[in-house]
Amino acid sequence: MRVVKNGYERPVIQDRLDDAIVDKIYDVCPAVTVDGLPQHQRASDSKLDNVWGVWRRMVMAYAGDDNVRYEGSTGGVLTALAIYLLKSKRVDFILHAKPAQQYPAFGERHLSFTADDVMQGVGSRYGPCATLLDIDDILARGQTFAFIGKPCDIGALRNYARHDERVNAQVKYWLTLVCGGYSPPANTTKFLRDNDLPPETLTALRYRGQGCPGPTSITSGGLTKDFNYIDFWGEDETQWELPFRCKICPDGIGESADIAAADSWLGGSPQRDVGGDIGTNAVIIRTEAGQELFEAAIADGALAMDDDIMPDRFSMFQPHQVNKKYAAWARHQGLKDAGRISMVTENLRIKELADELPASVSEYQRAGTVARVTAGKSDEGT
Repeated sequence: MRVVKNGYERPVIQDRLDDAIVDKIYDVCPAVTVDGLPQHQRASDSKLDNVWGVWRRMVMAYAGDDNVRYEGSTGGVLTALAIYLLKSKRVDFILHAKPAQQYPAFGERHLSFTADDVMQGVGSRYGPCATLLDIDDILARGQTFAFIGKPCDIGALRNYARHDERVNAQVKYWLTLVCGGYSPPANTTKFLRDNDLPPETLTALRYRGQGCPGPTSITSGGLTKDFNYIDFWGEDETQWELPFRCKICPDGIGESADIAAADSWLGGSPQRDVGGDIGTNAVIIRTEAGQELFEAAIADGALAMDDDIMPDRFSMFQPHQVNKKYAAWARHQGLKDAGRISMVTENLRIKELADELPASVSEYQRAGTVARVTAGKSDEGT
């Protein structure tokens, strides 16, 4: 994996790829193959929502430790679960992300064996991160672990499990965030330059945390500046700059994870001038393993919760996820219309959701995707 000219971190081919390897890449890559929760993980008494997928409980929760809640994204649920898994010796380590040492706007894969290790990765990573960079070496350790990654990372590892039996034997818990996408490297670079923070001397970038969402804090050339979360992202989702893959994502909600943790701002975005939010996650518990873990963490005090909620309330927190899920099928058809590779999806119900829309809405999404492709907006460059 290397950072290439367009600023993204991308695989660089070193040797000739034969047909079998190319077929395996297409089967594993989450830009091509996206599936929902594996059938063997679905309990017969689980519920199914067409937007939010398989679920057993939806709850409002947060880290039981005040510092973890303060430092973490939103309510610190994923951080608290990682620490609990290590302290209770349920796993040997956690595979997740932390700020990259070489360029802190990016993330880098991180193995945590202690609570202090986990805290090195606290907060969100809104830049590229190859969390599964050396998954073969990690599996070769022969130890059990929990994986925390973006929904596409979870999907990639689930796909890889079809090719390597070590995955399901060693990955004991699959944890994710409900993901709205990340910032293209060019946009982050522009934000830095526009604010007189040279990317070449960047030494620290905390996208959020220390409150909810907390300040975006950037250090470059010995100078530290704090910004409002909305300064970085914009007032609403129409202003978000995202990679094209994120705009056509059929699963930003982590359907193949045991537990997914989300922001819980009504309308999907924080208010610029409202301070003092200490953060509470909206949490989807999808599997029996996830439910047992969550309830054990509650009993231990690692997590605390307010109340159970239903899918309609989740949709109030994440309207952009609802909109994107309904639009996904039409956008994928637009890719096909434009002669591009589209996604193969299973168990995500995107066609059923599209059928609920007026035909004119789906046609608008489909044609819009063709227009984006034709205009070169789906291309990253090299």
